[in-house]
Amino acid sequence: MSSSSVFLVICLLHSTIAILAGSLMMFYTQQVYTLNHGIEATLQLLGSTPHDQLLIRTSDSFSGLLLFAIGLLLFMVAFVKDVDFQSFFAKGCVALHVAMGLWRVCFERSVEVLAWDWARQSVGDVVLGLSWVFFLMYSWKDKYD
Repeated sequence: MSSSSVFLVICLLHSTIAILAGSLMMFYTQQVYTLNHGIEATLQLLGSTPHDQLLIRTSDSFSGLLLFAIGLLLFMVAFVKDVDFQSFFAKGCVALHVAMGLWRVCFERSVEVLAWDWARQSVGDVVLGLSWVFFLMYSWKDKYD
């Protein structure tokens, strides 16, 4: 299996995750919150006044749309055959996942409603980041052997 096909598989996997998560954020926010955080935390996360609820729903919809667009971008990038670009892109994805993990550790754990959930989500960021690290290791093996 060549490094290009490994890149294709990883990009398609990440694309599927991003498109699915973005779609759920846009259309099923309350159900996803309830599943992830429980009913009490969901009520707090969705706001107390109608104005707050509208702002939060709008923000979640735009965040979901952004995640959906990132998934489409990953789908398009999956078919690039340039090895140097693949390596550059993978390094950028590792940096992005490290930044997300740091964000969760530094800021999300201070939000009272989400304080217990940041560790589980940070593990997800680490796992997704490690998939790119393993790709880089695999491509370096091909490059230097």
